[in-house]
Amino acid sequence: MSMSDPISDMLTRIRNAQMVGHTEVSMPASRLKAAIAQVLKDEGYIEDFALRDAGAKKELRIGLKYYAGQPVIERLERVSKPGLRVYRGRDDIPKVMNGLGVAILSTSRGVMTDRKARADGVGGEVLCIVA
Repeated sequence: MSMSDPISDMLTRIRNAQMVGHTEVSMPASRLKAAIAQVLKDEGYIEDFALRDAGAKKELRIGLKYYAGQPVIERLERVSKPGLRVYRGRDDIPKVMNGLGVAILSTSRGVMTDRKARADGVGGEVLCIVA
């Protein structure tokens, strides 16, 4: 059975694993999910991630990060959904918590943070926000 929104499934798996205190979470892999995981790692929200072969399909394993017993990711929300895509130009890219959080965008130059997209002068689809 195919999934209608794999990115939302990824974010939900991360949220659920953090609520019960797991150190890592696994999910079916894709290039877009790996790119989002790379942005989360670069921004310091997760420990690490790895792509593994699980038979015929690839699996993405994400190591979750905690500080003082609390998850580092406080808020993880999907913005653009399959039923309502959200695109922003370079002048309208949202700031999350006045710059303390990160919006992850899919642009013509790849998946990147809102700060990098503003610096590069590109807009794109706002995939999710992380704080």
